[in-house]
Amino acid sequence: RLFAQYMYAEQIDVLYTSPLQRAQQTASPLAELKNISPVVVEGVAEFDQHSNEYIPIEELKAANDPRWAEMINGTWTSPEEAQEFTDRVIDSLETIIKTNRGARVVVTCHGGVINEFLAYVLGLDTRQFFYPNYTSLHRIAASSNGHRSILSINETAHLRNSGLPMGLFHG
Repeated sequence: RLFAQYMYAEQIDVLYTSPLQRAQQTASPLAELKNISPVVVEGVAEFDQHSNEYIPIEELKAANDPRWAEMINGTWTSPEEAQEFTDRVIDSLETIIKTNRGARVVVTCHGGVINEFLAYVLGLDTRQFFYPNYTSLHRIAASSNGHRSILSINETAHLRNSGLPMGLFHG
């Protein structure tokens, strides 16, 4: 709800969401407040979309779970190859951009998806280069000629003093 309240004053023409429940739970209050229907896009699902369980990254770290080391080293096990994930994410987000020329779009998705697209925009080969906080906001301006500009990364003002978990580097 805090994300939805924070975004309420923003012009939002289209709302997209990952098919995963955690992203849809973020999109739902915003959709209700703005009276828009979220569009589900398979391509912005996280790399763990076929996993039979979801364990937050900070729990993996606290438990010294081997999957934590895999995440840090970029060697996580997934039915989807790393390059396939990257291609899927970039293709999906670029399609959203091209389909919505001149529109303000919100996409509720996941940390891996955010990392892949930001790395692409910045021209980095290194993936998973930073940690997006839960329910954080990342703003990217996209021109019709293909230019992408990062306007903000990891906005979390709406979560201050909420007591809600924000992710790995916040209690």
